Amino acid sequence: MQSPLPVRDGVNATRLRLPDEGPWDTAMDYMMHRWGHIDPQGIEDRFDAGEIVGEGGVPLDRRTRLEDHTFIWYYRTLPPETRLPVELNILHQDDHILVVDKPHFLPTTPGGTYIQESALVRLRNQLNLPDLIPMHRLDRMTAGVLLLSTNPETRGNYQVLFEKRQVQKEYECVSAAEPAAGHPAVDFPVVVRNRMTKSRTYLLAEVIDGEPNAETRIELLKTYDAGAHASEPTRRGLYRLEPHSGKTHQLRVHMASLGLGIVNDAFYPDLLDKAPDDYTRPLQLLARGIRFVDPITREPVEYRSRLQLSEAPA
Repeated sequence: MQSPLPVRDGVNATRLRLPDEGPWDTAMDYMMHRWGHIDPQGIEDRFDAGEIVGEGGVPLDRRTRLEDHTFIWYYRTLPPETRLPVELNILHQDDHILVVDKPHFLPTTPGGTYIQESALVRLRNQLNLPDLIPMHRLDRMTAGVLLLSTNPETRGNYQVLFEKRQVQKEYECVSAAEPAAGHPAVDFPVVVRNRMTKSRTYLLAEVIDGEPNAETRIELLKTYDAGAHASEPTRRGLYRLEPHSGKTHQLRVHMASLGLGIVNDAFYPDLLDKAPDDYTRPLQLLARGIRFVDPITREPVEYRSRLQLSEAPA
């Protein structure tokens, strides 16, 4: 559903669905029920100023009945954020798409404590592109090639490519050269297939029984003595990963399932205690490249990251 409010400071207005019925006479009564314990005066001021709107952008006031609107929109009050010490680099831009190198530690989209400090909001503000939308996502801890749509009129052409799995993605990661104790040796290249799930309430993705819905081809590119490159001197491997599905944390889970957890992964195979970001120890996972037949030009295109994993061989 199209928001009647424009993007402001790079951030979309928040949409709220009002209940069909309940012990509230007005839309403001319901908002007070939800958030009045946080900022009751702020809610009243917003209604008085006409900053909360319904369908068609109609401003609501204190007397607007609950049943008058199904959805309402408003701008959240955003807390101040400390700028993350990482930068985005533009790889390609045209009338339809933007391709960037997303750094480690920067989320793709706003969420939680990261609003202004997300790739999407930074780019909207930096390039004055309020209609910018990502075509896929990278985990906050994953760096590399990220494709975004700049043009709402052609956005659907690119969305179809992802829906039909006509976009080929290539990743690189650094892990141990040999599987951890208790895991069998691996004859590369190998294809890992299983069924993965991730609930909204549980932090980690899980492998469960059932028809596979996640598949990754994994190739060992080279082994090397990590030496000065490594956080812990050991024999390391540089791997190419080619996912044929896009489940949350898929690559991290699939590498860990082989006894080859990615270097500096705080989730897999073991969940470590929450700690402040250590910018000297990024997750050694990089979205190296993305390729597809451009639906506008009908020409094959490929975009490659210019970033390098800090613990990969030179």
